[in-house]
Amino acid sequence: MSQPWSPDSWRALPIQQQPAYPDAAHLLQVEQTLASYPPLVFAGEARELRRQFAEVTQGRAFLLQGGDCAESFAEFSAAKIRDTFKVLLQMAIVMTFAAGCPVVKVGRMAGQFAKPRSANDETIGGVTLPAYRGDIVNGIGFDEKSRVPDAERLLQSYHQSTATLNLLRAFAQGGFADLHQVHKWNLDFIANSALAEKYSHLADRIDETLAFMRACGMDSSPQLRETSFFTAHEALLLNYEEAFVRRDSLTNDYYDCSAHMLWIGDRTRQLDGAHVEFLRGVNNPIGVKVGPSMNPDDLIRLIDVLNPENDPGRLNLIARMGANKVGDHLPALIRAVQREGKQVLWSSDPMHGNTIKASSGYKTRDFAQILGEVKQFFQVHQAEGSYAGGIHIEMTGQNVTECIGGARPITEDGLSDRYHTHCDPRMNADQSLELAFLIAETLKQVRR
Repeated sequence: MSQPWSPDSWRALPIQQQPAYPDAAHLLQVEQTLASYPPLVFAGEARELRRQFAEVTQGRAFLLQGGDCAESFAEFSAAKIRDTFKVLLQMAIVMTFAAGCPVVKVGRMAGQFAKPRSANDETIGGVTLPAYRGDIVNGIGFDEKSRVPDAERLLQSYHQSTATLNLLRAFAQGGFADLHQVHKWNLDFIANSALAEKYSHLADRIDETLAFMRACGMDSSPQLRETSFFTAHEALLLNYEEAFVRRDSLTNDYYDCSAHMLWIGDRTRQLDGAHVEFLRGVNNPIGVKVGPSMNPDDLIRLIDVLNPENDPGRLNLIARMGANKVGDHLPALIRAVQREGKQVLWSSDPMHGNTIKASSGYKTRDFAQILGEVKQFFQVHQAEGSYAGGIHIEMTGQNVTECIGGARPITEDGLSDRYHTHCDPRMNADQSLELAFLIAETLKQVRR
């Protein structure tokens, strides 16, 4: 890894989880077109997120990262973007107000199209076809035409990401995020849930606080009327990511301007692989999914490659162990990081290690196991004298029935009611808000 880096140096190394495009010449043409397009985000924004990550790493803030498992072309709409943004705002407000802790908000949005797969092919009824790898690659329909990788989908993903970012910026800066609107952020189905009274009480307290500030002449701060919101996705398709590498005019550093933050998945974090090579050279804050197969020595080597300067804002380690494996695997990793003096942001992904198959055949997640993994994540960090700095979840603002359990419980029999995901099951707004209250109470205790 001491070799010189360039935006295309990853192409000389082994690579995992890539589609086999049938027309190499057309793919090259699309890549060149993407490289000529304006960037989706700017280097200065990525630097600001890196600064905020450093605050989390040093125990002064908390990271909330959430959004779709995989964005889709068919379900793209302003209402869907608004509702997911709204729930993330609610979660952040619950954590900030209850725990007195600034919350860094990052959406799995405006680029989270590609998905790694456990197998290259999928077989149904004796028919075998290439696996669905997300709308940026191929179609979800189980037919031969849909499953052929299509380079034109890269362009469609860019245009959808552009529109999504435009709307997110408007929501964050245009008044929608104004704290004076905190009561109006409730979605209809949350307003009718068991959490409505709890959230309403918190919103009343915020209103009282704002009224006091107004009486004291302190109600004009822009922080009350707008918010910072960043985007992130897994850097899986490196030909897409390479097209958005730009050199910052102020620092001359390289940034991947497809998102503010990029992460490497648990399946693509090989030290000698293309994904680590690509991410080591861009100056965005980056993440790495850390599963139960990670051993402490490999983790330290990976940190050395991705964060050689030991910058506290650079690297987010996203633990995804499974509810029954946190205590077995996470402590040794934390101890190794502490022993070597590595400055990293630890966050919990309680989703990916807790996927099960319901008796009805639907892929689901048990909300109790999700809560269990989060609780264990905090407990282990507290026992090891480390800071549990964030949460990374797959969720939506839509009233879906994809994860069983929760305050308004979804049963296995009820999964089919509104099961809309294109890939993995997501928490709905009710479940996401319930998780936020749990984290808020835990943070309050940790920060005393």
